[in-house]
Amino acid sequence: MYQSMGIQAAIGIISHLIFIVIAWYALQSLRLDVVFKKGKTFQIQLMYILLSIALGYTVSKFFLDFTGLSQQLPYIFTR
Repeated sequence: MYQSMGIQAAIGIISHLIFIVIAWYALQSLRLDVVFKKGKTFQIQLMYILLSIALGYTVSKFFLDFTGLSQQLPYIFTR
C-alpha cells in the first residue's frame, strides 16, 4: 500500500516537472517584453517562470486526474 502511494507520488512529481518544462518551452514563443517596461529583464524572466509553473501544473493535474478517472470507468459495469 505504501509502495503504491510512493509510486503515485513519484509519477505526480515527474509529470509536474515535465509539463512545467514543456510550458516553459511553449511560453518562450511569447513576447512578454512588449507588455513590460524597458529594462525589466528580471521581472520578465520571473513572469515566464511563474506562468510556466501555473500552466504546467494545471495541465499535469488534468492529465493525472484524467488517467485516474479513466481507470475507474470499469467500475460502472461491476456490481
